[in-house]
Amino acid sequence: MESKQTKSNERYLHCERTGVFELLMAVSGMMGAYTYILRGGVFCNAQTANIVIMSIAIGQGRWKDSLYFLIPITAYILGTFLSESLPSPVKRLHFLRWDTWLIGLEALTLFIIGFVPLTVPDQIIQVVINFLASMQYNTFRQAEGIPMATTFCTNHVRQLGVAAAKVLRKHDAAAAHRGKVHLTMLLSFFCGGAALSFVGAYLQEKAIWLALVPLLIIFFTLVRADLITEHDALDRKPSGH
Repeated sequence: MESKQTKSNERYLHCERTGVFELLMAVSGMMGAYTYILRGGVFCNAQTANIVIMSIAIGQGRWKDSLYFLIPITAYILGTFLSESLPSPVKRLHFLRWDTWLIGLEALTLFIIGFVPLTVPDQIIQVVINFLASMQYNTFRQAEGIPMATTFCTNHVRQLGVAAAKVLRKHDAAAAHRGKVHLTMLLSFFCGGAALSFVGAYLQEKAIWLALVPLLIIFFTLVRADLITEHDALDRKPSGH
């Protein structure tokens, strides 16, 4: 008899599996640590900080300084726009899913970034990672039916609190499962950031290549699914789309 876990996995595409999302969270932790430690002391996976700093600059009358933040914000919007627009034409090729192409693009881009010296203006790398993070965030939305953000941690922290309250008040088994999933996402992000921080002192700009390890694991897993195990399901949309 098949296990409940096996039957549960069969309900979801490979691009929706929690293991894929855990690896994506590790990648995001690495990108965040990379830009903070080596590329300008900023966290490029989300845009809240940019909007806050932009509003502060405007409030203090530093209009020219505030204009810069339109660049990363626009890059983030463009990434979202493309990740909404490209899946349909990609689907018509009936070869690989958009999710798979995106992981390949992300790996290739981070590989190229590893060759860019630290003497190059940090803003260039920051904007590129803004763009990648936006596409990843908008493409990978649910892990086995649980809504997810794969580029930052705020929602995962909130969901831990929600799950704890439901478990204590109602002994809710489903909430306990969701809380466990969100906790693994946080741990993956933490481990990714810690690992990148450790190798960053030795590898400098090439430290971002560490993110290629989880990305290539995801990429080859998704390619195999698209071409073999899930080829008949290429027209099926992942949950949340």
